[in-house]
Amino acid sequence: MPAFTPRQLVLLVLLTLIWGVNWPVMKLGVTHFPPLSFRALAMWLGVLVVWVVLRVQRQPLRVPRDEWRTLGLLAFFNMVIWNSLVIVAIPLVSSGRAAILGYTMPIFSAVLGSLIWHDRLSLRAWGGVGAAFVGVMLLLWHELGALGSNPSGPLLILLAALCWAVGTQMMRRAPMQTPLLVMAFWMMLITALVLTVAAVALEHALWHAPDAVALGTILFNGLLVVGFAQVVWFVLARSLPPVASTLSVMFIPVLGVFTGAWWLGEVLHWQDWTAVCLMVLAIASVLWPAGKRQ
Repeated sequence: MPAFTPRQLVLLVLLTLIWGVNWPVMKLGVTHFPPLSFRALAMWLGVLVVWVVLRVQRQPLRVPRDEWRTLGLLAFFNMVIWNSLVIVAIPLVSSGRAAILGYTMPIFSAVLGSLIWHDRLSLRAWGGVGAAFVGVMLLLWHELGALGSNPSGPLLILLAALCWAVGTQMMRRAPMQTPLLVMAFWMMLITALVLTVAAVALEHALWHAPDAVALGTILFNGLLVVGFAQVVWFVLARSLPPVASTLSVMFIPVLGVFTGAWWLGEVLHWQDWTAVCLMVLAIASVLWPAGKRQ
């Protein structure tokens, strides 16, 4: 397991804070604005941010013709499915439970990487996967009762997490020469177009002028979550082994759970507290430096 550089650790901390806090932010935002429209506006704002950065850096937006298919697949698995399904499911579950369901992704990614792409995982990495799995099960304890009556929300998020895991593995292995920021721009643009079409088709009758809460949450999502954190994630996913980049972000759902409890008044139970320790153990399995062999 490679050690994280100081720059990667700083990016990881910022990513964790932004994505962790964003779960209750999204929950609040979709109560004031239609979900798909909310995410589409945020995505367009993120596209604009990345485009401005590319213009300032004078980077061309050209993608080689033979790389478009790969780029389309990366956009589909990493962004289109995730953003579409999660934002629709957010109103159906608590923000904390949504965060935990969404971050089954590292478990899917590690297992898929080992079984399909033949990644060699150390015993310590498998221990981290196991700890994260048990933590997720504990945090889903009260959600399991809802699965019998209205499973759509949890199942949508789990499907999104599975697709994101596939996309993360593909992102690491994609043989592309296109600069990462240019890739991010086109993936965001594709996602923004899909979300816009879906919003027009399904939510046009619900449109209204966003109030202050909706506007603030859209700006937070567009500028920080999409425009900054999404690009940071692509950097980590491309520069680190999949198990390191995925398990190392497992503190995000923990932050989402407790932020939701503090901000939105969502009730915490003993399972939440126990899961914190297990998530920290999962993170340590990746971030703690390996001992040198004698």
